[in-house]
Amino acid sequence: MPDQDLSSYLAYLLASAHRRMRLGLSQSIGDDEFNEDHWRILQVLSDAQGHFMGELSERVLINGPSLTKNIDKLVSRGVVLRVADDVDSRRVKVFISDLGLEVVARLTERVDAHHHSIEAALGQRKTAQLKKLLESLVDVSGPA
Repeated sequence: MPDQDLSSYLAYLLASAHRRMRLGLSQSIGDDEFNEDHWRILQVLSDAQGHFMGELSERVLINGPSLTKNIDKLVSRGVVLRVADDVDSRRVKVFISDLGLEVVARLTERVDAHHHSIEAALGQRKTAQLKKLLESLVDVSGPA
């Protein structure tokens, strides 16, 4: 029988922190139509350059099938649109709409407020250290 407590594992602590962060963001966003995944998608698309689904999937950390479902919802709400690529019509680029820019601005304010509350609780120094440690962990953890 293992004698090591589950909470002593880094993987468990990261999963726990991730879960609490998502729950906190969900409460902060407080929107029935849009969630954290939608915010990440809209945040990336807000550069107004248009992005292919594969690249978008990597950037927003959502697998292809889930991203497609999220994009379908966002298209139906009028905040993003799909456009066939000029070079290869089999490929689709996703763009943010003007309404999407309004939505992402509103959601970003709420996400920023949530992040500021965490920074206030941890302090600026610890928050900066945590970000650096997490960036290092991402770099050394293996393939994405």
